[in-house]
Amino acid sequence: MPEFSFEAVDASGARTRGTESAVNADALARTLEGRGLYLLDATEGAVERPSLFATRQRRDVLEFTRAMAALLPAGLPLARALDSATDLTSDTTRRSLAECRAAVIRGESLAEALAAFPTLFSPLYVGVVRAGERRGEVAVAFAQLAAQLERNEQLRGRLVSALLYPALLAVAGAFAIGVLLVVVLPQFTTLLADAGAALPRSTQLLVAVSALAVRGWPVLVTLGVGGVVTLLWLQRSEAGRGTLARSLLRLPAVGTLRRQVLAARFARLLSGLLGGGAPLYAALGDVIESLDDPVAREEAAAVRARIREGLSLRAALEAGSLFPPVLSQ
Repeated sequence: MPEFSFEAVDASGARTRGTESAVNADALARTLEGRGLYLLDATEGAVERPSLFATRQRRDVLEFTRAMAALLPAGLPLARALDSATDLTSDTTRRSLAECRAAVIRGESLAEALAAFPTLFSPLYVGVVRAGERRGEVAVAFAQLAAQLERNEQLRGRLVSALLYPALLAVAGAFAIGVLLVVVLPQFTTLLADAGAALPRSTQLLVAVSALAVRGWPVLVTLGVGGVVTLLWLQRSEAGRGTLARSLLRLPAVGTLRRQVLAARFARLLSGLLGGGAPLYAALGDVIESLDDPVAREEAAAVRARIREGLSLRAALEAGSLFPPVLSQ
């Protein structure tokens, strides 16, 4: 079943972008109408994903945002500020930002121009800029975004530093255990067998594991590679990502932690948009597009639908089953 990138609008006029699998564009339109959305445009094909230079792009976006937060309060016109901030980025990003500047000069809003490049600017980023344009405080919006992006980079750096050493230890330990099981232990097994000595149960178990690793290593390697390929294949489809996400939530300890992580991510995204001045209903639409977990997206869409029906945010969160009760409280 092909995958479509689409743009739709709801009854309030808020635009939504996303991806959906459907037989054809007409089937996609009917599916979206069932959710209260009306299809504006649909493009069949692979969804644009971040390139291998995602780290470089993140830094470019951060430098661009910092520059805009500094230039706009100084009184520079928007087009000139965009031109100056674009010069701080790399060649690939500079071309995209030049197209954004040209779109603004043609009369498009800055948020619409930025939304045309989803690999650079997330729905959260675009939503904060859109809210700033509505209030006439674009400089404030860029200042908030710069602070948020800096916090994200600091957190990402701490996580990488904290996980790098354990990852190296795990790889080295797995290699050492493999060498012991496949190379070293078989030699000792021959010596012990020649001696005719009775082996303890723990030693017999270790010898049996070593023999299994020596005889069955092709099968073990094939299973490992097959597992990795299966996971990658599931990640390429919306249904596969949903299956993996729901499987994680069913695990005893991992599921609880996963719910807390998703709730924190939902709250952080919504807080950033509301802090930028976005209305609650429109902010939830941007949050749905910003969440990468399919189950969390479905829950956020359900919360948005309940709010459209007249419930408060607290009641809409309480009616769901994914996020922990502390979020609604």
